[in-house]
Amino acid sequence: MKGIFSIFNKDERAFTGLESAIVLTAFVVVAAVFSYVVLGAGFTTSDTAKATIDEGIKQTTSSVELAGDVIAYEGETTDTVDEIVVTLQLAAGQSEVDIGNNSVDGMLVVSYWDSETYEAELDWEKVFIGDDDTDDVLEQHEKVQLTITTPTGSMLMDANTSVNTKFRLEVKPKVGAILPLSRITPAEIDVVMNLR
Repeated sequence: MKGIFSIFNKDERAFTGLESAIVLTAFVVVAAVFSYVVLGAGFTTSDTAKATIDEGIKQTTSSVELAGDVIAYEGETTDTVDEIVVTLQLAAGQSEVDIGNNSVDGMLVVSYWDSETYEAELDWEKVFIGDDDTDDVLEQHEKVQLTITTPTGSMLMDANTSVNTKFRLEVKPKVGAILPLSRITPAEIDVVMNLR
């Protein structure tokens, strides 16, 4: 009987330094593999988080800003406003913005709102003023002038409601926050008006 149970009662005196080194090495290898996996996952997560933060900053900061006054022109019909002209430039520290050829491209959308009308996409035409490298991209030190057509049926296109009318334009580049422009027409419609 003693012989059967003797295999379960091993003598530990023979546990050598070599065996200890092998066990310790196994623990170190397992720990190294585990730490590599954890660090790799951390790096991937931090890269994704950085990209998300960068994209969020691009979307929440306005990439364009007003560079000058908002000018309105009287229409062919007396006491109506047919066109509004705004000049835009890049906001400080922003990346270039593709303006596109015109409103059909959809690279830049201009919306209109007054107390009776909302128009999601207005027609507009662009002209670069000053520095221009002949492409459709607004870059640092360039300015673009947008001539925006007032929507039919809006208060500005009605001679009875065009004076003292508050309206809002929203310039929406493909990347970046909306640039809101709220203005009020004067008490008398002139051929050319600087809107405040």
